Amino acid sequence: MSAIPYCDDVLDSSVSLFQLADVAKSVRLPVAKVHQLLRDRKIIAVKRNGVLGVPEEFFDEDGQIVKWLPGLLAVLHDGGYSDVAALRWLFQADDSLPGRPVDALHGHLAREVIRRAQAMAF
Repeated sequence: MSAIPYCDDVLDSSVSLFQLADVAKSVRLPVAKVHQLLRDRKIIAVKRNGVLGVPEEFFDEDGQIVKWLPGLLAVLHDGGYSDVAALRWLFQADDSLPGRPVDALHGHLAREVIRRAQAMAF
């Protein structure tokens, strides 16, 4: 089995993270399945203070992965974005949304975020 993928923590320290065990509990899966979600690039983990974590914004109010996130990450990766670049883009304020793309995934602007990600790839 391959190592658990993660990237450098390029997020602001105010961005809260769920440790992998908390992610497993939230999505009601074994930790090994969370590792597979990371390997499949459905979510992204960062290492902060020696501990792996996933941004809380990647989850909805029911504790599930935001519906649009896996597809958006696939679009970004297919467009040449690394995990670090994807995180920077997701968490950077965009006045035209308004807010950050990661926040827009929780509302009616999710499709607009994906459209923008597709346009950036070309």
